[in-house]
Amino acid sequence: MNTRAAARPRLARPARRGRIGGHSAGYLLSHTRLLLRVTWNDLGRRYAGSILGVSWVVIAPALSIGLYAAVYRLIFKVQVPGLGGWDYVLYIFAGLVPYLMTAEAITGGVTSVIVNRSVLNNTVFPIDLAPVKAVLAAQGSMLVGIVVTIAGVIAVGRAHWTIVLVPVVWALQVLALIGVSWILSLVNVVLRDLQNLITLLLVLLMIATPIAYTPTMVPASLHWVLYVNPLAYYVLTYQRLLVLGQLPDALTSVLLVTVSIGLFVVGGWFFAKTKSVMIDYV
Repeated sequence: MNTRAAARPRLARPARRGRIGGHSAGYLLSHTRLLLRVTWNDLGRRYAGSILGVSWVVIAPALSIGLYAAVYRLIFKVQVPGLGGWDYVLYIFAGLVPYLMTAEAITGGVTSVIVNRSVLNNTVFPIDLAPVKAVLAAQGSMLVGIVVTIAGVIAVGRAHWTIVLVPVVWALQVLALIGVSWILSLVNVVLRDLQNLITLLLVLLMIATPIAYTPTMVPASLHWVLYVNPLAYYVLTYQRLLVLGQLPDALTSVLLVTVSIGLFVVGGWFFAKTKSVMIDYV
């Protein structure tokens, strides 16, 4: 008998209650109210003790957006055909807000299982919901950013009916981020370097995503960078709907739906199937 193996404490397997067809999405249905309450409480604890408190959800993205706009508008003096000064600032807003949300969601999602190791034995709050909680916690800045952008386009007279489609794209992006977080959170349990690598990749992603420039401003030899960048499709769609008043083309629409639902389905299946093995490394 292997005494070392016998002596090693075994973590209780995560509860199976709430799963539907072996997919972690089942917990979203059975623990919805608990998930929302825990997410709100975590946001409160994150800013506990600071003078401005939860106001940082508004201040942090506002400062980032203002700095980004100032650099490209006042220093680099970037000119986009068909867009005036304030129009261009709003164009940046419409692209930078979803990027900031994506960066926050992935950064929190990749470490969510390790950070929440205390709930591995908890049957009340399944570990499957930890990555989801990280993604939902990032939606505060997204909500503020979208509201500010919509108010801006109304103020400058660029409001179009296409704004009503923004929640659809937003929902698809959240589904995609939940799926990605499910996958990365478990991979990070085994490969702890991943959380450091993600920080670098997010910087590269910001440069490779057409936030402050349009696809027509990219040299033809580098167009492939936009094609292989999933975030670029979301950002361009937000900019078209919010500022330009244009619908995404058919190919982009199909890709958004397919990629978002595909990542959500694959991510939930991967988490449900492999979590019982991965948690032994926590």
